[in-house]
Amino acid sequence: MRLQAVAISGSASEGLMLAAIPLLTVTITTDPRSVSLVSVAGQLPWLLFSLFAGMLIDRVRRTTILVCAYAIQVAAAAALAAAGSTGWLSLPLLMTVAFLVTSSQVLGDGVSGALVPHIVPAQRLAAANTRLFVIDRGVVQFLVPPLTGALIGVGAGAPGWAACVAAASAVALARGIPSARAPAPKDSPWRGIADGLRYLVATPVLRAITITVALGSFAGSAGTAMLVLYSRQLLHLGPIGYGGLLACLAVGWVAASFVVQRVVTKLGYAWSMRIAQSTVALTQLVMTIGPPWPPLIGGVLIVLTAMTLLWGVCSQSARQTLTPSSLLGRVLTSHRALGWGVTPIGALAGGFVAEHWSLRGVWVMITAFQAAGAIIVWRSLSPRAFATAQADAERRAQADADLSTEAQGS
Repeated sequence: MRLQAVAISGSASEGLMLAAIPLLTVTITTDPRSVSLVSVAGQLPWLLFSLFAGMLIDRVRRTTILVCAYAIQVAAAAALAAAGSTGWLSLPLLMTVAFLVTSSQVLGDGVSGALVPHIVPAQRLAAANTRLFVIDRGVVQFLVPPLTGALIGVGAGAPGWAACVAAASAVALARGIPSARAPAPKDSPWRGIADGLRYLVATPVLRAITITVALGSFAGSAGTAMLVLYSRQLLHLGPIGYGGLLACLAVGWVAASFVVQRVVTKLGYAWSMRIAQSTVALTQLVMTIGPPWPPLIGGVLIVLTAMTLLWGVCSQSARQTLTPSSLLGRVLTSHRALGWGVTPIGALAGGFVAEHWSLRGVWVMITAFQAAGAIIVWRSLSPRAFATAQADAERRAQADADLSTEAQGS
C-alpha cells in the first residue's frame, strides 16, 4: 500500500537524522549534560504538540497533515545538510533540527495510526501495525545507522542531504493517499482535546497502558540519551560500532515481526503485554550488571527491541480497537502526550545521573522504572480487563450507531 511506501521514505529520512545527530553532537562536546540537552530538545514536541496534533487529525483531512509532517522533515534535513557542509554545526542548531524531526513525528505517527483502521479490517490490525512498526523502526534503521556512520566519514553534511531526498520522496508519495474529508467540528478545539483526554483516562485498560508507557518512555529516553556515551566510554566503540548497536535494535524489530501476529493471536493482548514488559525489565537489569562486552550488549538490545515491538503492536492495536473513530486521533495523540511527554525529563535525568553518579547508574534507574511498569501490567492488564473493555467499546459503538440512525431519520 502507498502508506507503506510513505513510511519507508519518511523513516529513512528520520533514521538518518536521528542517527547522525548524536554522532555530530559528540564531535562538539562529550559533556553528558550537553549531550542530554540535544536529546531533550528532540523529545519536547511530544509534550508540547501532541494534544493539538490530535485535534488537527480529527478536524483536517488526514493526508494533508501527513504531507505537512514530511515537509517539516525536508526543512530539518536541509538545515542539517547545509550546516554540516559549511562547518556551521553547533549545539543550538542540532537541538533545533532534533526538535523539528520530532515535531514531524508527532504529526506523522498520529496520522498513520488514525489511517490504519480505515484501511484494514479489525482482525488484521496487529499484522498491519507490525508491518508499519518494522518499516519505521526495523528495516529502515537496520540499513540506515551503519550507513550514517559511513556518510559522516564522507562529510558532516552528507546524512542531511540523503535525508532531504528521502523526506521529499515521502511528501510526493503522501499526496496520493486517499482520505475522506474531516467532518465539520461541532465543538471548540479545547473541548475536543478534553474529550480525547477524558476518554483515554476513563478507560481502565487504556489508562494502565498509558501509565506503563510513561514509565518506559522516561526510562527509555534516559538510555537513548546516554547510549552514545555508553558505547564510547564503556564499550569503547567508534561511530561504526555505535551504528552497529543501533542496527542491533533494528534486528530485534525485524526478527520479532515474523512472529508477533502469531503470538498475539495465540496469547491475546493481556499475556503478550505481560511477557513483553517483564522481559524488557530483565534486559535493563542485564545492561546494569552485565560485563561491558559488545556482543552481549548487542544481544540484549536485540531482545529488548523484539519485546518492545510486541508491546507496541498490542498497545497501538488496543487503542485502535477500543476507541471510536471520531475520537481516534485525539486518543492516540493524548496517549503520546501523557506517555511520551515525560521523555525530555527522562533525558535530563539520564544526563544528571551520569554526571553525578555513573553511566551504569543510569541503567539502575532505568531498571527500576521498567520493573514498576511490569508490576502495573500484571495487576491491571488481565484477560478479563481486556474482555470487559471490548464489551464496553462494542456497546458504545452500537449506541453511537443508533444515535446516527435516529439523526438521519429525523
